[in-house]
Amino acid sequence: MKEAIDAAYERIRPLVRETPVEEFQDGAFLKLEHLQRTGSFKFRGASNKVALLTPQQAAAGVVTASNGNHGLGVAAAAQARGIAAQVFVSSHVAPAKARRIEALGAHIHAVGDDPLTAELAARRASEETGRTFISPYNDTAVMAGQGTIAVELHRQLPKLDAVLVAVGGGGLIGGIGSYLKAVSPQTEMVGCWPQNSPVMYECMRAGRVVDVPELPTLSESTAGGLEPESVTLEVCRRVIDRCVLVTEAEILAAMRLILETEHWVIEGAAAVAVAAYLKEAAHYGRKTVAIVICGRNVSPDVLRRLL
Repeated sequence: MKEAIDAAYERIRPLVRETPVEEFQDGAFLKLEHLQRTGSFKFRGASNKVALLTPQQAAAGVVTASNGNHGLGVAAAAQARGIAAQVFVSSHVAPAKARRIEALGAHIHAVGDDPLTAELAARRASEETGRTFISPYNDTAVMAGQGTIAVELHRQLPKLDAVLVAVGGGGLIGGIGSYLKAVSPQTEMVGCWPQNSPVMYECMRAGRVVDVPELPTLSESTAGGLEPESVTLEVCRRVIDRCVLVTEAEILAAMRLILETEHWVIEGAAAVAVAAYLKEAAHYGRKTVAIVICGRNVSPDVLRRLL
C-alpha cells in the first residue's frame, strides 16, 4: 500500500493543498485538513481515483452518492479533469451543500429519503451508463489518496508517537495507517468513534461486516453502515492499535474548545478525534501526537447546537 500512496502523492500533488500542522497543547499537533480544498480530506481520495481513470472512463464520466464531503470532493476532482460528474443525494441533503456541489459543475440527483437509497440508485446508474462509481471508502485508489496525508505528516512530524483519526468507513485511517506502519512502525494509530455510531469498531470486533444500531450523532460524516466485503475492514483491523469512543457531550465540548481557542468551526467528525485526545491525554504524556482535523463542513443543525 505504501507504494500506491507514494504514487498517489505525486499524482495529486498539483491539485491538493499540503495542509499545515499547528501545535495544540502539550506536544499535541493538529493536522489541518479542514483547510483542504472543498473543506475536507475527501478531495484527496477523489482526485486520485479520477486521475487514474482511462481516457475512455473519463469520457463516460463518474457517478457517486453523498450528502456531503465526498460529493464535494468528487465534483471538484471531476471539474479539475474536465469530466462529467453525477452526485446522487437523499432528500435530507442540506440545500447549501447541494448548491456547492452544483457550483462545482456536478449534476445533482435527489433520490429517496436515506443515503442507502441514493447509493443504490447511483450504482444502478453506473451500471446502466458505464460511468465509473466512486465509493467514499470502499476503493483502494480512494484509500491511497487519503493516505497522502501521512506522507505530509511523516515529513512534518518525523518522530510521531500517535495519530488520532475519526473513523467512518475506514478509508482515512486505513490510508494513513498503511503508510505510517511502513515508514514509522512505532507510531500508534488511534481510531476514534462517537459512542452513538461505532460501526467500524463493532465490525472489527466481530471480524466481519455486521449491522450496528446507531443513534443520531454530531459526527455526521462518520455515521452510516459499512458495505459488505468492504476493503477497509481488514486494513483497519491491521493498522488500528487503539480505540477510543466519545460521547455526544464530549464531541460538542471539543467543537466549542476549537472554536474558542483556535477560532475554527470544525465538523463533529473532526471533533471526535479532538475529544478522544482530551479524554486520553494522560496516556500520551510527553509524547508527540497528531490529531487529524478532517473537515469543516458543518450542517446547519449542528452549527445551531454549536453556537
